Amino acid sequence: MTEDIWNLPQRDLWGRDAAENYDASGAMSSPAVLEPTVATLAELAAGGRALEFAIGTGRVGIPLREAGVEVVGIELSPDMVTQLRTRADEHTLPVAVGSMTDTHVEGEFSLAYLVFNTISNLYTQADQVACFRNAAAHLAPGGRFVIELWVPRPQPVGSSHAQVFSTDEGYIGMDVLDLSTQRGVSHHIRYGADGAARVSFSPFRYVWPGELDLMAQLAGFARESRDADWAGTPFTGASRSHVSVYRLPTG
Repeated sequence: MTEDIWNLPQRDLWGRDAAENYDASGAMSSPAVLEPTVATLAELAAGGRALEFAIGTGRVGIPLREAGVEVVGIELSPDMVTQLRTRADEHTLPVAVGSMTDTHVEGEFSLAYLVFNTISNLYTQADQVACFRNAAAHLAPGGRFVIELWVPRPQPVGSSHAQVFSTDEGYIGMDVLDLSTQRGVSHHIRYGADGAARVSFSPFRYVWPGELDLMAQLAGFARESRDADWAGTPFTGASRSHVSVYRLPTG
């Protein structure tokens, strides 16, 4: 992994091409994935407003709004917002363009959430803590911050190694991890109908579940729950992902 990767602005990594192809995988937007996600978030919002960090193309925010929850988004990539606007206008789903570490939107929320491993798009522990603090700054007393994240499983084989995480039809995904920096790069290989391969990559910093809990404490949260998925499957040592709910004090 060269330093050039880490010097690329996130906004450039999530440009027009990435935005237009982001929803190409039907798996992420399937009812089996979205229905429990939306149902859980709507319940946690408890009738209040929801703020989605890194709202992207609106994969989750739009159906959550359709479920009756008022949703506001923060998104770094203008191209992602452009894609979202093909499905929802500014009145229906307002979005502020900026970083989830420090962008502020008006009003108070009962729920903030960050799905699909996206906190890992922040490359440093300090930025990830800043994300928690930004969430806390937007929430009412008793408000919740929800994070969906994979569980790292690095193996002590040299200073870096590769892990294949997906072999879906027409797609291969592989992570190359650097154990000395807690960073990695996801390599995405997508095959078109003509057999041609399109390759892209996305750098990330992986986060341990216990480390995430400490970040939450630094921002004033306490962990309320942790499940293996949106359906509420119990979290165990064998779980490959988790949905963690953090809550501010009520008073």
